[in-house]
Amino acid sequence: MSRALTYTVPPAWDGRTVKDFARQHLGLSSRAFVKQKYLPGGLMKNGQPCRSVDLLRAGDRLCLTLPQEAETYQAVEGPLSILYEDQDYLAVDKPPAMPVHPSPGHDRDSLLNRVAFHYQRTGQAPAFRPLYRLDKDTSGILLVGKHRAAVSSAQVEKTYYAVCQGELSGAGTVEAPIALEPGSKIRRCCREDGQPAVTHWQALASQEGHTLLRLRLETGRTHQIRVHMAHLGHPLAGDDLYGGSRQRLCRQALHCGELSLVCTPLGAGLRLAAPFPEDMAAAFPWILPFSPAL
Repeated sequence: MSRALTYTVPPAWDGRTVKDFARQHLGLSSRAFVKQKYLPGGLMKNGQPCRSVDLLRAGDRLCLTLPQEAETYQAVEGPLSILYEDQDYLAVDKPPAMPVHPSPGHDRDSLLNRVAFHYQRTGQAPAFRPLYRLDKDTSGILLVGKHRAAVSSAQVEKTYYAVCQGELSGAGTVEAPIALEPGSKIRRCCREDGQPAVTHWQALASQEGHTLLRLRLETGRTHQIRVHMAHLGHPLAGDDLYGGSRQRLCRQALHCGELSLVCTPLGAGLRLAAPFPEDMAAAFPWILPFSPAL
């Protein structure tokens, strides 16, 4: 099933070609653009067929028909907390202990399996394209694009909440490159020859030798928050991979609680919130007044 998307050309793209708009503004790959322009009604400007070299004017209505992305996944019924859905995006509140993609030992209990069942039940056949990663034991909002343009054109801002060991106050920034730890295939560390990584943190409350933090990332390195907080000497509660204790919680106390999707060529922006999951709230009841909400 192909998908037709319609855009209003903004003033900044006045005088540019259809191809430039599709490739540079919408982020379509060269291969995807070539496929789409040969579909029936693949390129339409103001209701009329057009060519990739035709010039656009501000206010033109450009309709692109995207080819079906041939991806199939095993659909498995199970609970799925949907926060938002439209023709371009699906946002879900991912529980802890659930991987996003199937893997050995988790071929039927991943988030993808449940999303595939939801799509099957609702008569949809879109792609599954998460806009960012969440570790298996990290809970919270995951935004999934339903086609290439939804991913390539999106600007996402996420706010994470975490409980770290030790008491912190105020706010700060960790700017320390992250690299794979020598001899490990999983564990990361801060190292000068690593990839640049920047984490901003703010302490919200401290109690019982722990601190609730609100965090924002400038970069998206694997395990970034976990590595940076351990680097500060305050590993996340439950994160035994980086020195945290599992006495209160048997997974890292990390939750993606808020998301803002900045305006994209697909339409207006979006703001979402997901409250703290039950295991974090039970382990640290004093964090509940700070639970994310719109």
